[in-house]
Amino acid sequence: MRRKRRANGSYPIYLRVTKDRKTKFFKTLFNAFPNEWDQNSEIFTKKSPNYIQKNRVLSNIKDRAYRIYINLKAEKERFTLTEFEHAFRVKSNPNGNNIFYFWDDLISELLTAGRTGSARCHKDAFATLQKFHGSTRLNFEDVNLAFLTKFEGFLRFRGGTDGGISVRMRCIRTIFNTAIERDLTALDNYPFKKYKISKLRGKSVKRALEIEEIYEILNMDISQYPHLVDSRHYFLFSFYTRGMNFADILKLKWSNIKDGVIQYTRSKTKGNFKIKILPPVQQILDYYCQRPTGTAYVFPLLKSDSLTPIEIERAKKQTLKVFNMDLKQIAVHCKINKTLTSYVARHSFANCLKQKGVATDVISESLGHQNLEVTQAYLKELDSSILDEASELLLPPKPTSYTRLRIC
Repeated sequence: MRRKRRANGSYPIYLRVTKDRKTKFFKTLFNAFPNEWDQNSEIFTKKSPNYIQKNRVLSNIKDRAYRIYINLKAEKERFTLTEFEHAFRVKSNPNGNNIFYFWDDLISELLTAGRTGSARCHKDAFATLQKFHGSTRLNFEDVNLAFLTKFEGFLRFRGGTDGGISVRMRCIRTIFNTAIERDLTALDNYPFKKYKISKLRGKSVKRALEIEEIYEILNMDISQYPHLVDSRHYFLFSFYTRGMNFADILKLKWSNIKDGVIQYTRSKTKGNFKIKILPPVQQILDYYCQRPTGTAYVFPLLKSDSLTPIEIERAKKQTLKVFNMDLKQIAVHCKINKTLTSYVARHSFANCLKQKGVATDVISESLGHQNLEVTQAYLKELDSSILDEASELLLPPKPTSYTRLRIC
């Protein structure tokens, strides 16, 4: 772990190689918070998600470094750190200049690390780019402004939208950034100095509910639509927990809840959240406390505690599809003339706080992916109680009396 703190409080994990009193650092895929890293053993602790898979990847990296060292030592008695670096980055990876080869290797690292959502996104972008290029060989220096412009045209011809094209371009940009960090290609080959992904930002109006529409869902007579009970709960739970993402709702455990507070680490950004339990959230928790799933999870979305990351990703995809279908029905029953999806809860949280006059230094204009880093920059310096007080502004004027039950 190098003491170069990232914006979210984590630190990057590097392989350090020292030869003849000179040191070279090789960046890995991982970052870790201090409590997730054993500095003495140089491994991830049990507090790090998917720590077994991460340690396995680190072990493979170390083994590869040892093999290269032994081979160089066998070739000649004395060799330089530069020669080791060349062997580690290039000779042991002869196809390193091939984007597809490197990309496939990175996808494997993501899967091993349990980052299945990112791996799936990269797989889709990988397949699309390969179909456009028509070959399995593509060097980094071949991807320039003209190449990306033609690829964008190809995606538009196939019906791609600005949002979808932006996702694929960001994946390609990640590949370049990672390859440059690992010295597999030169900074001069970086095409995104000229090709600007920012031009692809959607021009459509953000989908967000007004606070009165949230109250319609909150006061909905759900007894008439029992098949929509869970989906209504998930949506309201997300809204009243500062827009908790569906992936985090899916994996939320009873152990994350203590003394009237929900504490969890967001899957996407690894940011830590501490959220006061408001009455609507308490009512939802009480409901599921009385209906135990037989697992450690709060909600009946994951059927076992021993699912692999890939199995969890598959379950998320299936349950999210049902959730979004149910939300369309809820919108109809509540006479909401807007497209309702799981992510609308995040946008609605921000929109309703603005509607209540909350300053932008408490919460930014949007909690969407493109503005997520900006949002975290605003929120990370604020005391949690300020956010809790702001969230309480979203409670209905005359809240229903809630029966508080002991958290399971």
